[in-house]
Amino acid sequence: MITRIGIKPEHLSAVAHSLGKIMADEFVLYTKTLRAHWCVTGPDFHSKHLFFESQYGQMEEIVDDVAERIRSLGHFPPATLKEFLSLTHLTEQSREKNDATGHIKELLSDHESILIRLRENIDGYVTAFHDAGTSDYITGLMEKHEKMAWMLRAHLE
Repeated sequence: MITRIGIKPEHLSAVAHSLGKIMADEFVLYTKTLRAHWCVTGPDFHSKHLFFESQYGQMEEIVDDVAERIRSLGHFPPATLKEFLSLTHLTEQSREKNDATGHIKELLSDHESILIRLRENIDGYVTAFHDAGTSDYITGLMEKHEKMAWMLRAHLE
């Protein structure tokens, strides 16, 4: 069925593809946050285990929201690990140590990287694709990442 929401089909396709890349980044970051929750060790294990649980819960919601945004535009989101790894700009990290500080630094770096990419592309949704809704959606997504990054950064100060 054709999605008729006042945006040209080719623009819907371009926005959905762009959101697919964002979703891939979000899914990789979700996985890395889940790994931190599962694998963290050290004297602060319990508090960091709970902290990472809170963060991966937020990431799970973000991944689902991005997928639903893509569906609302009449397209299907990427949904396999192979697709996510081919679309993401993030890297998987293999840690020798599973200390909380190492995980936090890595996750913070990924949140900041996502924020930069979101900011670089936000205006294009309106100017190139005439999609103010996605631009607004990305603004809200940036706010979520800013708060999560702040929470991670606070552990390092």
